Amino acid sequence: MPYVKLQTNLTITPGDHPQLLHKLSKRVAELLGKPERFVMVALEESTQMLFGGRDTGCIYVELKSLGLQEGDCAEISTHLCEFLEAELEVSQDRIYIEFASPTRKMWGWDGGTF
Repeated sequence: MPYVKLQTNLTITPGDHPQLLHKLSKRVAELLGKPERFVMVALEESTQMLFGGRDTGCIYVELKSLGLQEGDCAEISTHLCEFLEAELEVSQDRIYIEFASPTRKMWGWDGGTF
């Protein structure tokens, strides 16, 4: 159900990829109150990105989840930015998060939709 795509212009040590993905998956499951077995996480590193005209570390996150409530996004943003700042040492003011809550009919899984 929840899908998280993290894009960054940082280069992450290859051996650190699995640990980061596992931590992010667990954190998103906790923040959304969803079972981690449904969370999908993708990492795109070393992406050519500028933020504010500078190429210093920045992050763009897409977070999609069925039933995501607009009223919860500010709190999720706070916790997710804190997590990413701690894990990747990128200042929170260089992180964008795009939230989306597709309808159940627009989310496919296991040969059907939710």
